[in-house]
Amino acid sequence: MKAPLQGGDFPFPVRYGYAAVGRVEAGPDALIGRTVFVLHPHQTRFAIPAEMAIPVPDHIPARRAILSANMETALNALWDSRAAAGQRIAVIGGGLVGLLIAYLAARLPGADVTLIDINPERAQFAQSFGASFHQPDDAGEDYQIVIHTSATQDGLRLALGIAGFEARIIEVSWFGDKEIALPLGGAFHSQRLQIISSQVGHVARPMRFNFTHRQRLARALMLLDDAVLDSLITEEVAFEDLPEELPRLLAADAPGIATAVRF
Repeated sequence: MKAPLQGGDFPFPVRYGYAAVGRVEAGPDALIGRTVFVLHPHQTRFAIPAEMAIPVPDHIPARRAILSANMETALNALWDSRAAAGQRIAVIGGGLVGLLIAYLAARLPGADVTLIDINPERAQFAQSFGASFHQPDDAGEDYQIVIHTSATQDGLRLALGIAGFEARIIEVSWFGDKEIALPLGGAFHSQRLQIISSQVGHVARPMRFNFTHRQRLARALMLLDDAVLDSLITEEVAFEDLPEELPRLLAADAPGIATAVRF
């Protein structure tokens, strides 16, 4: 699970990150002065191969462009789901990736999209994206597509419970070394459900022959052309303050969604 250009290995110390936006100071003439997105760890300056720099469209603010890597994950998950216009779609887990998936899914014509999360404060984001919101106890049922991003056993069990006949459940979470138990003796077989893994390291099969990794990332950048997405960046900290701020930002009960690091 190494990030591109990562230095070192977990646990800390490690130079990690994949959501850098900066200005090109030296390189090919076509890039000098351009604002670019790069899958690079947090640094004030770095040197990279020119092909790794994805130009940020002029009309997309640099601050919003830091969401590009997460938007790429969301786009890949939606491709893996094969979601289509008019379908009932549930997204379980209202973190950054889940919210971006709900945002994209809500733009499918006629789609009925529901975000499900234990935190009622996520409702405001879902509603601003054109999706409805429910907590798990009131999640509804018979969804044709269920996309799970909560990285919890309860979330995936809920996905099995609300999926309709022959529904596709897309697992986007990263569980690491955590083992989970699922009730596969009931609806999983009788309803002919599918559990499908989605992982951003490979372009989703339905689009694999149409998009390279670079093209997928560039398309994700284009999909950020909406000011409503600025609400997902809930905090900003200075780079030099990160040693003190990281424990709070990485805590399990941290209230925010995305944090911008200011260089």
